[in-house]
Amino acid sequence: MTCSACSNRVEKVVSKLKGVQEISVNLLKNSMSVTYDENILDTRKIIDKVENMGYGASLPKQTAKKETAQPADASVSEMQQMKKRLIISLVFAVPLFYIAMGEMTGWPLPGFLSGMQNAMIYAFTQFLLAIPVIIAGNRYFRTGFKNLYKLSPNMDSLIAIGSGAAFGYGIYAIYKIAWGFGHTDMDMVRYFSMNLYFDSSAMILTLITMGKYLETKAKNRTSEAITKLMNLAPKMATVLRSGVEREISADDVVTGDILVVKAGDAIPVDGVITEGYSSVDESAITGESIPVEKNTGDQVTGGTINKTGYFKMKATAVGENTTLAKIIRLVDEATSSKAPIAKLADKISGIFVPVVILVAITAIAIWLLLGYSFEFALAIGISVLVISCPCALGMATPTAIMVGTGKGAAGGILIKSAESLEVAHSIDTVVLDKTGTVTEGKPVVTDIHPMGVNKSELLTVAASLEKMSGHPLSGPIIAEAEASGLVLENVQEYKLIPGRGITGMVNNLKTYAGNRKLMEESGIDISGCASVEETFANEGKTPLFFARENELLGLIAVADIVKPTSKQAVAQLTKMGIEVIMLTGDNAQTAEAISKQVGLKKVIAEVLPEDKEREVRALQEQGRKVAMVGDGINDAPALARANVGIAIGAGTDIAIESADIVLMKSDLLDVPAAISLSRAVLRNIKQNLFWAFIYNAIGIPVAAGVLYSSWGVLLSPMIAAAAMSFSSVSVVLNALRLKFFTPKWQQGC
Repeated sequence: MTCSACSNRVEKVVSKLKGVQEISVNLLKNSMSVTYDENILDTRKIIDKVENMGYGASLPKQTAKKETAQPADASVSEMQQMKKRLIISLVFAVPLFYIAMGEMTGWPLPGFLSGMQNAMIYAFTQFLLAIPVIIAGNRYFRTGFKNLYKLSPNMDSLIAIGSGAAFGYGIYAIYKIAWGFGHTDMDMVRYFSMNLYFDSSAMILTLITMGKYLETKAKNRTSEAITKLMNLAPKMATVLRSGVEREISADDVVTGDILVVKAGDAIPVDGVITEGYSSVDESAITGESIPVEKNTGDQVTGGTINKTGYFKMKATAVGENTTLAKIIRLVDEATSSKAPIAKLADKISGIFVPVVILVAITAIAIWLLLGYSFEFALAIGISVLVISCPCALGMATPTAIMVGTGKGAAGGILIKSAESLEVAHSIDTVVLDKTGTVTEGKPVVTDIHPMGVNKSELLTVAASLEKMSGHPLSGPIIAEAEASGLVLENVQEYKLIPGRGITGMVNNLKTYAGNRKLMEESGIDISGCASVEETFANEGKTPLFFARENELLGLIAVADIVKPTSKQAVAQLTKMGIEVIMLTGDNAQTAEAISKQVGLKKVIAEVLPEDKEREVRALQEQGRKVAMVGDGINDAPALARANVGIAIGAGTDIAIESADIVLMKSDLLDVPAAISLSRAVLRNIKQNLFWAFIYNAIGIPVAAGVLYSSWGVLLSPMIAAAAMSFSSVSVVLNALRLKFFTPKWQQGC
């Protein structure tokens, strides 16, 4: 496929096949995705239909290894073929151009090419030099005339007609020169030797081939992010089988295998560390530059790098089920999908080519009727055909989307479709889940307030009791004691009091751990720290009392703390003109405390998971464009309901299924980054479409000669070809500027 008219035609024809439910054709990647009813249709019929239209088609390779290699191989092959055609074209077109322009510009020419007596040699030499260029560009003629014959002309049709007409006219001119010599009509010889058009025919093909080569080279750069992700997949893995280490292909690893990963190795597949520890560089997956400490029981992701340490891991996901494979698939699907704005451009491109042919024929007819020569009218028709090629129009949207999604993936922002990328720019309301989104999602000890004992003693007693409990708040206290290197005491007569707390004997003394009610019912005076308890509660923390016999030992506050970047993220969203609302199932007091810490103005608390979807719908009914940000598990209904669902949670399966955008770093600051990226992409698309439309709006009338009568301005076919090629390359280069996109708050850092 060479232009959007090609992709539109394939899409239109294949969509008419009985059983086709959905189809998307990607011009940049030369790929097609079809959803169809297998009871009615099969792949052979689809491939046959495409081949009957004059295009090649084949099924993608199935294995992961081949699948990752295929795009790169195809890209390199296309580049090499384009380069070969360009070199051949330049070798013959440059001397042809020099010879053709020599007589007019006074450039020195060999004697056998100068003067009217050598006009036939002069013309025939140009003819011979043009032939290799025509052969090198034969693809344009084959596909162009074939599509024209089938009444579905495309860009190649415009080039084939334009270049073919110029070459055909050159042959006609040779005959006229011969006739002039035979009939001693030297005026005819002089006129036709100065208007051969072989140079125009060859230069049209050469300049367009050069433009396509630069365009292909630039397009390859748009998919660098996907290529880099594909290259992350390790080729080999060290597996432990029957107690012996064996090096095998990473493709042969199966779920449950125990793998050995040494310092400097790439982790082959997703898994859990079973022995050892390490510092893992996850930057390629999450975009986070700081290595992450990993211990026994921690999850590791395939494609990340073990920086230090040695560990064994159990494979939990292999092949297409790994996080890396899912990311590659997501990015690939996103770059293959179409944004609504692209469909408009496609429709315009689809009718553009036949309209241009009609305009060219009309222009030729008008100039002939005005009394101008056939040669003059033909040159105008050729210029209209060549300058009107809709390459720039067809590439305006997909190139920007491909670069934008690649840029997002490189930064740990996975955008699942072009549509969600476009919709994100219009978001005016962001709804945030609290736990795991605004906060870390796991409670930690925030304050230790002893009464009559030191901190170590209070923490030792507290952790000794709590280690007997399975309560969610016991974990942070035990972790704090372990981090402090404290030795825990043995506990006897442990007793759980539901809704109150726990009791037990520590060093033969009855010890209590729980809430205010447990203390009051046990006759323990807590009035001395009532104000501390109130302060903790107002700050959104959970205060736990600890006592021994009748003596209060103190309070320990536990809370799910706010993420370091949450406050900045809320501030940035507000600065962007977006209202931020927190939606949580927590009590109003805790929600209010968290909202104050991050600068939120609106909070909806005590909402059940099943009611979050209703709250999002209510906002949409008010005319809001809503983005829901959650962990992708209990927020799934709300994520699906929102205009854009943003999952924050390291790309879990549920997050990927329910959300439109997945934030791999679990960093709330990536929410304004994703929306800013969407706005930048939409801005870039509009710039591309504007220039593509303006270029054609100005170029076609000028090429048709509307300025010739008044100002004598006329475009030669060669200049038209150069302008067309420049427009296509400029659109791709403009899209590539997105590779340097940085959110405003990160600029200058």
